[in-house]
Amino acid sequence: MAAACARSASQPAAAKTDTELATRGSVEVTAELVEVPEGAIFKRELYDYATVLKYKVLSVHRGKVDGQTIYVGHYNPYKPRSQAADQRVPTIGGDLKSFRAGQVHRMALDVPIDDHFMGGIVNKYFGQETGPIYWAVRTNLVSG
Repeated sequence: MAAACARSASQPAAAKTDTELATRGSVEVTAELVEVPEGAIFKRELYDYATVLKYKVLSVHRGKVDGQTIYVGHYNPYKPRSQAADQRVPTIGGDLKSFRAGQVHRMALDVPIDDHFMGGIVNKYFGQETGPIYWAVRTNLVSG
C-alpha cells in the first residue's frame, strides 16, 4: 500500500485530476517524448506555428493509435501549454511547461492534424512518418 501511495504522490496532481484529458480530443495516451529535433522549437513572437514531435506510446487510455510510435503536432511549442492558446487556436492547454526528450506526457489528441490546424507546421520527420500526424489539444507532464 505504501508503495502505491508513493508512486501516486510523485505524479503531478494535474495529470491525475485534469478532466479535460478524458473529454477532449478523440484519443488519450501516455507517451514518452523520444526527442526534440534541433530547430523544431523556436521563439518567434510574430509567427505562430505547430511543430511535430515523435513519441513512444506507453498506454492508450481512449481511442486508437496507429502503432507504438506516433507523431504529434503541438501549437506554439515554445510556450507553456497553459499559455499556448490564442484567438486562432483557443482550445489547447495543459500543465506542461516545456518540451524535453525523455519526458512522459499524458495527452488528449485529435487526428489528423490537418482537420484541426491550418497554419505553419515544422515537421523535421517529413517523409519518415508513415501514419497520421496527431494534434495535441491537452498535454500534461506525468514524469521527467
